[in-house]
Amino acid sequence: NLNTEEQSIYVKNLRKVYARPQLDSSMIGQLLPSNSCRPSQNVSELHAVQGISFAVPPGGVVGLLGINGAGKSSTFKMLASRLPPTEGEIHLAGIDVVKHPVDSRAQIGYCPQADALVDQMTTREMMRFYGRIKGVDEEVLESVIDEQLESLGLISHEHNYSSMLSGGNKRKLMVAIALLGEPPILLLDEPSAGMDPLARRFMWDVLKNVARRRKKTTVVLTTHSMEEC
Repeated sequence: NLNTEEQSIYVKNLRKVYARPQLDSSMIGQLLPSNSCRPSQNVSELHAVQGISFAVPPGGVVGLLGINGAGKSSTFKMLASRLPPTEGEIHLAGIDVVKHPVDSRAQIGYCPQADALVDQMTTREMMRFYGRIKGVDEEVLESVIDEQLESLGLISHEHNYSSMLSGGNKRKLMVAIALLGEPPILLLDEPSAGMDPLARRFMWDVLKNVARRRKKTTVVLTTHSMEEC
């Protein structure tokens, strides 16, 4: 019975079901060897997320740990209102995500699992592009970009096309974009994927500094690594 207004993130009985394509017996025979265990033809739903409930207070840092297919990215997509939940409640900063998706998106900085970068744009151009989408004041935009590029160790790559960045530097750029505008909630889906151990520890230090400096910034990340959590 937590008060949703007092929680930065409030999730109750979250459930996501995907429709499974129907296969007739002839198709199943083609896809599976004769000695394999055959699925029931009546099963038409795939539960990606089942009955998740949690709350994070302002300033909290939470790691969602799980293997591939555990439902981490589906949960993040529902938090970011990219996917509608099948059932359940989601409130971000007291805002109902299902009823007010646009208002809820204004509360988050989101780093998706797949890099949302344009190959023909440089690192600085990508930051400028997303900064304007987020409504960062034009008078301070360049200084904000400088600060983020410096903090993520990307200043030497500011004029490189995003297509030329290494996998680790692409993830750094996605985190830098998520940090633009100092959102009260950060949703980072495997932010250190593709990084070497040194770069990964550097990323952890950046996130710890964000949480400590802002105090009220809530950070939720997904990972395969217990050490990272």
